[in-house]
Amino acid sequence: MQPITFGSFLVTFLSASMAAGSAIPNAISTSGSFEIKRTENKGFTGRNGPLALARAYAKYGVPVSKTLTEAIELVKSTQLVKRGGSGNVTATPDGDDLQYLVPVEIGTPPQKLNLDFDTGSSDLWVFSSETDSSSSQGHDVYDPSKSTSSKKLDGATWNITYGDQSSSSGDVYTDVVTVGSLTVKTQAVESAQQVSAQFASGHNDGLVGLAFSSINTVTPTPQKTWFDNIVGSLDSPLFVADLRHETPGSYIFGAVPSAASNILYAPIDNSKGFWQFSTSSDIGGEFDAIADTGTTLILAGDDLAKAYYQKVQGARLDPVQGGYVFGCNTTLPDFKFTVGEGAITVPGSLVNYAPAGNGECFGGIQPSGGLPFTILGDIALKAAHVIFDSGKTQIGWAQKK
Repeated sequence: MQPITFGSFLVTFLSASMAAGSAIPNAISTSGSFEIKRTENKGFTGRNGPLALARAYAKYGVPVSKTLTEAIELVKSTQLVKRGGSGNVTATPDGDDLQYLVPVEIGTPPQKLNLDFDTGSSDLWVFSSETDSSSSQGHDVYDPSKSTSSKKLDGATWNITYGDQSSSSGDVYTDVVTVGSLTVKTQAVESAQQVSAQFASGHNDGLVGLAFSSINTVTPTPQKTWFDNIVGSLDSPLFVADLRHETPGSYIFGAVPSAASNILYAPIDNSKGFWQFSTSSDIGGEFDAIADTGTTLILAGDDLAKAYYQKVQGARLDPVQGGYVFGCNTTLPDFKFTVGEGAITVPGSLVNYAPAGNGECFGGIQPSGGLPFTILGDIALKAAHVIFDSGKTQIGWAQKK
């Protein structure tokens, strides 16, 4: 992984004169709000639609079928890059289908890792010196023995198991974790000892969970998320996801940027630990939805996905690809969903996710596989500034122009 000093890492204070928020013992802040730019994942070589769908299914416990697994390998096999007369080399897609990551510093002196900010989970876990070398190859790792501030949390373990039985697990340390201008002095850092192939084949060095701490998987005592630890040092108890299409975008902590105007708000039901709210669509009725930066696609109820693609000429549910496909030159309709008293529009251009071969493309909206809620992943989040407001237990969406 490319270190921060050679990447596009940038922390921007939203206002140079902004006073620091009220401090809490575990956090050190140099600003009451800050913006952190995501960096390009240098290991990302292409989008794999079936892979993105399988990853989302696995995350939420939906069984990943043999057909979908075969579709992933089919896409990989067609992604061959020809370089003149030098032969063929395989361009293997990122196992986590993540094009942009966030640089994070852990330990004393700082160890730099590139992590995925995930509002659909609540664990901060990383590849580490304890991870089997065959699994950690190609990753930057956290080595607690090289940090003077690390302390093992005796008896604490963690285990994340997905619906396809892939998993990651290990032990837990507390250490200094810095993102942007704010440091948590004793953040729980979950050190991976066992990592499934799903994660090992990816290029991110771990995850920063930004859902609610109630679903943290550390036992016997769940740990607070990084955000919950720093929230008292922010000017406002919120963060904003400003994700963008084919450019890194950023996360803003402690303030709502001026570019976010005409914000629509909806109350959050956090009883399951997610950023979940009630919404509706004119093509699918009312339903619950989760805003998840750690999922690429929109996973909609089967009827809602079917209703959307009924509006797309030639679209079909392809058993070989494991999802809906359509002609790549097709102009897709917008997808709209309500937030409070208004609605957000996801441009059809964002729904055209990835080439699927033979002139067809894989859709960014796919069936949820029976989940009791819709997942609004990056396809939807890129259409708006999304405000995750823990102070008022609400979520805001501000349409991008």
